[in-house]
Amino acid sequence: MITVADGTEIFYKDWGTGQPIVFSHGWPLSADDWDAQMLFFLQHGYRVIAHDRRGHGRSSQTGDGHDMDHYADDLAALTGHLDLLNAVHVGHSTGGGEVVRYLARHGESRAAKAVLISAVPPLMVQTEANPGGLPKEVFDGYQEQLAANRSQLYREIAAGPFYGFNRPGAEASEAIIQNWWRQGMMGGAKAHYDGIVAFSQTDFTEDLKKISVPVLVMHSDDDQIVPYADSGPLSARLLRNGTLKTYTGFPHGMPTTQAQTINADLLAFLQT
Repeated sequence: MITVADGTEIFYKDWGTGQPIVFSHGWPLSADDWDAQMLFFLQHGYRVIAHDRRGHGRSSQTGDGHDMDHYADDLAALTGHLDLLNAVHVGHSTGGGEVVRYLARHGESRAAKAVLISAVPPLMVQTEANPGGLPKEVFDGYQEQLAANRSQLYREIAAGPFYGFNRPGAEASEAIIQNWWRQGMMGGAKAHYDGIVAFSQTDFTEDLKKISVPVLVMHSDDDQIVPYADSGPLSARLLRNGTLKTYTGFPHGMPTTQAQTINADLLAFLQT
């Protein structure tokens, strides 16, 4: 654990030696969602670090600070505490927004590269300037369902769109569904409720423009959580040194269900 400026305790894992890779997880999960990546890169000689976002997993279930600025500041506190240099930051979904805000807000002096996987930037919600976004009612609905029956909502997300288990012919993995539900239910309802606003309404357009390190943007054309057309390609264009890698038919949770492919592509990017 580290204790950040407002007293919140942030849980983290830190394994191995070598160039550090820092993983930022998606909503409403925890560092455990990176198991397949952390074990893989540990075996390839990297130092792997992942934390539980505030209010998630084993970190403090604080009532406040569930916004991208606090997420980025917590990540900065962790990288400073561990004195990380030449780090590669990998963010999935909401974690991709956290990485983008961290690099834009705290600078790139400790960072070498970044990877955005199925990530929420530039902006998820529909606005006049972002007509391709999802209507705000979609996210309001998530909040209503979370408040009414969080356990049921988390079961339905994992069993359906997150891993594409609702697609014709898809074979659902009960173990994966239960692990998603387990991670979600470990966290705090208030953090997850507020987090819906954080991941859907934060505009990362200007943040993306500030980033100069090489960034790999990995996104699937069949992402049912963060729709492809309004995310990955737009982020890659806004980045100064962005590369878009598009996958066909993979789900939002592709680091878990397609770990072999994702890990190989991540490794190739790290080695270039």
